[in-house]
Amino acid sequence: MAENGARKAYDQEVASDLAEREERRKKRMKCFAYVAAFAVFHTAVILVFALVVMKVRMPKFRVRSAAFEDFQVSTLNTNASFSTKMIAELSVKNANFGRYKYQNSTIEFFYQNYKVGEAVVPRGKANFRSTKKFVIPVDLSSANVPGDVLGNELSQHAWIPLTSRATLRGKLMLMLIFKKNKSTDMNCTMNLNISSRQLQDLKCS
Repeated sequence: MAENGARKAYDQEVASDLAEREERRKKRMKCFAYVAAFAVFHTAVILVFALVVMKVRMPKFRVRSAAFEDFQVSTLNTNASFSTKMIAELSVKNANFGRYKYQNSTIEFFYQNYKVGEAVVPRGKANFRSTKKFVIPVDLSSANVPGDVLGNELSQHAWIPLTSRATLRGKLMLMLIFKKNKSTDMNCTMNLNISSRQLQDLKCS
C-alpha cells in the first residue's frame, strides 16, 4: 500500500514537472512570436519610409494660364506681326516630403525656332507636397520672326502656336536633414488665339 502511494506521488511529480516545462515552452514560443512580429512590423515601417517618404520625385514646372495687355497684331500676309504683354501664371508642383528651394531662372517663349519673349523667374521655394503659384510679366514680340512666315501661319488659322522652355535648378530637403540637388525642365506648348486674346490648348510635359 505504501509502495503504491509512493508510486502515485512520483507519477504526479513527474506529470507536474512535464506540465511546467510545457508551460515554459509555450511562453518562450509566444515570446519568439512577439519578437518576430515586431521585427516584421519594424521592417515594413522602414520599407514604407524608404519607398514613400524618402522617394525623390521630380518637381513639375508649368505654365498654368495667362492674361494679355496691349495686344497688337497685324495679319498682312507679307508683313504679319504681333506684340503683347503677357501676365503668365506659373507653378512649381512639389510632391516630395520636403521643401524644394530653387534659384533664379529664365523662361523663354518661341514661335517655331524664333524666340518671341523671355522673362526672369525669381528664386523661391515650394513647400513639401504643395504647389507654388506665381505670376510674371513677359513681353512677347514677333520682331525676330519674318513677316511672311507669320503671315502664312495666320492665313491658315487665327492662332499663333507657341512653346515655352525653362530649367529650374535647386535643392530638395527631405525630412529637414537630407539635401539633394534637383533640376526640372519645362516644355509647354500652347496656342495664342488672336481673336479671343487667350491661350488655348495648353499642354506641358
